[in-house]
Amino acid sequence: MTTRVIIVDDQAMVRAGFAALLAAQSDIDVVGDAADGAGGVRLSRQVHPDVVLMDVRMPEMDGLEAARQLLHPPIGVTHRPKVLMLTTFDVDDYVYEALRAGASGFLLKDAPPADLISAVRVVAAGEALLAPSVTRRLIADFARQRPAPRTDRTALRLNGLTPRETEVLELIARGLSNQEIAERLILAEQTVKTHIGRVLAKLELRDRAQAVIFAYESGLVSPGER
Repeated sequence: MTTRVIIVDDQAMVRAGFAALLAAQSDIDVVGDAADGAGGVRLSRQVHPDVVLMDVRMPEMDGLEAARQLLHPPIGVTHRPKVLMLTTFDVDDYVYEALRAGASGFLLKDAPPADLISAVRVVAAGEALLAPSVTRRLIADFARQRPAPRTDRTALRLNGLTPRETEVLELIARGLSNQEIAERLILAEQTVKTHIGRVLAKLELRDRAQAVIFAYESGLVSPGER
C-alpha cells in the first residue's frame, strides 16, 4: 500500500529535496507541498495525505498551529493525517507542544536520508517516532522545566491500568521500542502491542507520543530515570 505524503516547509529547496527523496521510494507518493502552515492545512484537506511532514517554524501560520488544526479538525472534517514535525533544533518548545497536540513525533532536518524515509514509514504505520535519544532528551527536558502535580483525574486514569500496562507505559516513556519492551518483559511482541493499545484506550491518548508526555507529566516517570 502506498503512503501519501505532503511536505509543508517555507524553504523551497527543502521541499524539493525531501520530495525527490521520498518520491523515489516505491511505497511513498508525494501528493503536494505548501510553503506555510495555512497552506498545508488547506492542501491536506484537499488531497487527504496519510502523513504530513510539517516544519515547526514558518511565517503566517507556524507548524504547531497547523498541526493542531489538522489533528483537531472542526466538526464535519473527518480526515486526520499523521503529522511528523521537522525542526533544525534538537530541543524545541514548539515540538514539545506539537507532541502534546497529537503529532506522531519529530525529525531533525539534517537527519540522514534513510532516517527520513524510515520516519515516514514508521509514522504511517501508526507508531510514534520516539526511539532516538534526542527525543527522549527533549521530553525529559520539558518535563523537568514544567513539573505538573498529579491531579485526581490523572490518578484515576493511572489507577485504571493493570500493573502490566503500567509497566509497559513506563518503558514506552523511556523510549523503548515494542521489540525492546517484549525482550525486557519476556513477552511476545504482539502481546506488547495489545498492552499498548489498551493503555492508549484507557488513558484516552492518540499515540505513543502522547503516552510519553502523560507518563512524565503525571509523575509516573521522572526525568533522568533509566
